[in-house]
Amino acid sequence: MKAIPVLEIMSKRLVTLAPDASIHDAARSMRERDVGSLLVVHEGKPIGIVTERDLVTKVVAEDRVPSEMRVEECMTSPLVTVEPYQEVMEAAKTMAELHIRRLPVVDGENLVGLLTENDVLRVWPALIEITRQRAEMAKQGEGNGLGYCESCSTFSDQLGLSHGQLLCPACGET
Repeated sequence: MKAIPVLEIMSKRLVTLAPDASIHDAARSMRERDVGSLLVVHEGKPIGIVTERDLVTKVVAEDRVPSEMRVEECMTSPLVTVEPYQEVMEAAKTMAELHIRRLPVVDGENLVGLLTENDVLRVWPALIEITRQRAEMAKQGEGNGLGYCESCSTFSDQLGLSHGQLLCPACGET
């Protein structure tokens, strides 16, 4: 697979809000802007992220009142971030290993974009599945698996980890 920097596929359309904003305002902003997450910024620096899942698990499921709750009480923090020139493959591995679907992109301390699982899937539809397989295989200490070869992209039921890649038997021999 060709190395692609995160910068080339990330979304530059960022929706941010302050940590003292209400959850009600956050949910309304998500609806109005048709986004599934908001980046929380304090004094120009990203400090957290609020996702639809956060709203469900930390507000609705706990029967809390959105207008009485602040974003900082619901946000996920500290942020897991990626740099703009990092390869998409490495960012996708991080997403798969940590079971996250969004990575804020920071250049130094400056928020410059957001990489989502959907951004990655538009470029490499099989990449997320490959990285999830790799993470699962590594977690279980297994050497064989089912999925797509990272070298030739053929489907195999005998994938093995070789030099940090999931490879079919033919590619693993070279």
